[in-house]
Amino acid sequence: MSPLLRRKEKKRPDERMVTLIGKPGCHLCDDAQEVIEKVCAETGAQWEKKDISQDEELYRKHWEQIPVVLVDGEQHTFWRVNPERLRKALGA
Repeated sequence: MSPLLRRKEKKRPDERMVTLIGKPGCHLCDDAQEVIEKVCAETGAQWEKKDISQDEELYRKHWEQIPVVLVDGEQHTFWRVNPERLRKALGA
């Protein structure tokens, strides 16, 4: 079977990791963090915050899009975080 047609095993929300990539003083990053904190508290997902001003590679890759949100290392969204869409991505 083609790898594209194979279904990945679904993870439970508490097995998921949400990463917020942003920088200090960014009001959109603060807004995104509020949404992420709330959704992760509801679903049991873990979350972490990374500062692009402390990581040259993240800066090069994402500086025009912050805040950037990853779910399990894959880009989920940038600029604004939709709580319903994030819940769905986490399987909740």
